[in-house]
Amino acid sequence: MGDRLRDLVRAAGYRIATGFVGTPIVCEALTATGHAAAASRLLTQTECPSWLYAVKMGATTVWERWDSMLEDGSINPGQMTSFNHYALGGVADWLHRGVAGLAPLEPAYRVIRIAPTLLDDLDDASVWHETPYGRAEAGWRRDGDDVTFHARIPPNTRADVELPSGASHDVGSGAHTWVEHHPRPSSPRSPLSLGSGLDTVIDDRTAYQAVLDAVRGIDEVRAETFRRTTRWWRGRELR
Repeated sequence: MGDRLRDLVRAAGYRIATGFVGTPIVCEALTATGHAAAASRLLTQTECPSWLYAVKMGATTVWERWDSMLEDGSINPGQMTSFNHYALGGVADWLHRGVAGLAPLEPAYRVIRIAPTLLDDLDDASVWHETPYGRAEAGWRRDGDDVTFHARIPPNTRADVELPSGASHDVGSGAHTWVEHHPRPSSPRSPLSLGSGLDTVIDDRTAYQAVLDAVRGIDEVRAETFRRTTRWWRGRELR
């Protein structure tokens, strides 16, 4: 099921178009089934629809629709066009608990769970929360191929820590750091051709941009149609 979800997300060009129910859980479902790279691409997409499309358009709040503001800067004429609505902001829960890795394990954060997820598209992540016992913090930062994980546990609480390597720690209150070796994955890029698979193209940002630019160089309108309508299925060739 996780593989199928990853294929659907890829086929959509890593552009999310889920509604109020699916949006908060799609990235967590991907990471829980071993597809953090797909979740990272989905999170950092800037084409519409995406979370960062709104940011690119100048948003400082969460919109009710992915396209409350259209790409030409005009306001979507349809109904439900609020510019301050939590509907699509549920991804923040996953960023808090799943990426930075801070969550309650027992009520009121008496016992805390620290379980960060590394995303290839991010250099660092951090979060804090004011618990009844004081401020709890967690996060990580890359330094080359090494990643430093940090946590601050309030007085009279403890934390169960699970790092990406699988290492686990049971720690008490105070500041804690751990360093692990996590090189970003790299794969050799094969020459791009009309025989390249669509999944290969969309999984490589540079290849995707090269294809899009090539089509735009011939016909801008068709390039936009190509961008909006292509389904990037595995097993289909670019031709």
